[in-house]
Amino acid sequence: MKKIFRNLMLGAVILTGAACTKIDNYGGPNASFQGRLIDATTHNNFETASNSVQIQLEQISWSANPTPQFIPSKFDGTFEDTKLFKGTYRIIPKGGAFWPIYDSLKMAINQGSSHDFELTPYLTIKNFSHELNGTTLTLHFDIDAPIVAGLPTIIDAQPYVNTTKLVGPGASIRDFSDVDAVTINKEFVDMTSADKSITLTVPNLLPGRIFFVRVGVRLNDSYKSSNLSDIIEITIPK
Repeated sequence: MKKIFRNLMLGAVILTGAACTKIDNYGGPNASFQGRLIDATTHNNFETASNSVQIQLEQISWSANPTPQFIPSKFDGTFEDTKLFKGTYRIIPKGGAFWPIYDSLKMAINQGSSHDFELTPYLTIKNFSHELNGTTLTLHFDIDAPIVAGLPTIIDAQPYVNTTKLVGPGASIRDFSDVDAVTINKEFVDMTSADKSITLTVPNLLPGRIFFVRVGVRLNDSYKSSNLSDIIEITIPK
C-alpha cells in the first residue's frame, strides 16, 4: 500500500512539473540598427572615441517601461548592433560632448534598419597642426563654440597618444597623454583670443616608434566629455 501511495505521489509531482513548464517559442534577435553620428558644423562624422557616445534604445512595443539598451559609438563616428529584437523603439544619442537631444526618435527596427543622428558639438577644434623636434611633439589648435549661451565650463585640454589608431579618452598612454594636460577652468565667454589658441607639448616620445595622436578639450557637463580632433600619425626618427 505504501509503495502504491509513493508511486501516486511521484506521478503527481511529475505531472505538476510538466504543467508548470513553458515552451520558449520566441524567436531570437534577428533585427539590426546602424547609422552615423554627424557633426552639424562640418557634416562629417562626429569625432568620437570608444563608448564616448552611446545610442540609447527602449523597446516600447515590448514594455511601457522598458530597460534601456545601449549601442556604443565606434571611433569613426558610426554605430551598429546586429542582435536586436524586432519592434518599435524609442531612440536617443547620449554621453558625448554635444548639446543634448531631448526629442527621442520613435522607430520600428527590423533587419537592416538605419538612421543617422546630427549632433551639435559643444566646441569645434580648428587649425590643428603639429611640429616634431627630435622626440618632442608640439600640437597647436584653436577652439570655437557653435553655441555660446549655456556652454559648460571648459575644464582642460590634453593630447591623446597611443600606438594604435584606437586613441582618445580611455585609450591612450598615460605618460604621453594625461600628464601633459593643460588646465583651463574657464567659461568660453571669459576666454581671450589667446586663450582659445592652445599649444600642447608631448616630450620624450620613443625613437623609432609610430604613434597616433589627437587632442581633446574636456567640458564640465554631466559626462565630463571631450570634443576631439581628428587623428594624426607621427613617426619618431631613430
